[in-house]
Amino acid sequence: MPEWLVSYWALMGFGPTGWGVQMLRAAAMTVAVSASGFALGAVLGGLAAWGRLSASRVGAAVAATYTTVIRGIPELLVIYLVFFGGAAVLGWIWRSVWAGEGFVSLPAFIAGFIAVGICNGAYQAEVFRGAFRTIARGEIEAGRAAGMGQLLLARRVILPQLLRFALPGLGNCWQLCLKESALISVTGLVELLRQSFIGGRSTRNFFAFLLTGAALYLVITTVSSALFALAERRALRSLGRAP
Repeated sequence: MPEWLVSYWALMGFGPTGWGVQMLRAAAMTVAVSASGFALGAVLGGLAAWGRLSASRVGAAVAATYTTVIRGIPELLVIYLVFFGGAAVLGWIWRSVWAGEGFVSLPAFIAGFIAVGICNGAYQAEVFRGAFRTIARGEIEAGRAAGMGQLLLARRVILPQLLRFALPGLGNCWQLCLKESALISVTGLVELLRQSFIGGRSTRNFFAFLLTGAALYLVITTVSSALFALAERRALRSLGRAP
């Protein structure tokens, strides 16, 4: 076995001097914060899409402003606004309601997934809006003619088809979540990128840690892409279409 490979395995292994456990924990943190942000983005995106499609001018204006502003500013700026703005709000509540003293900070994980969710929700809103416009109007009218209320129509007719048509776009939004999660390292959250820098700084071997971090990112994206592709094939099959 080459000497460089032995050295790399000793560095990234699971022995007493290896960093394997820390890197896997950081990868799990990346998946956790990305999944939480993706779920929050689905809620915000669904509400924004509903606002854009509604007959209410106020709702449409609010939703359009949200998607336009968030997609037009850097994700890192949103993370800073949530992290420091959230700390300012918590500090004001702490001083005003409970008469406390000192600085109150927003936990890095919470600030991270909220910021990722806000950013991702703006993109998911457009995915949901486009998927809704793909649904045949005749099916919605048929449901109304059959006496379905709004909730029953949404549950049985709109939402199942909406999710099927939205799956390809949601897969891209998930990939964006994974990339945006790397920016959360500025808040102090030890996710994959920050752990790579910590290990590189401690061992003075940045290349090995960054290369390992990149490999772990690729593993996560490859597995998640395969899962989305499987879900998409099953959705198309249920619609009677060829993948």
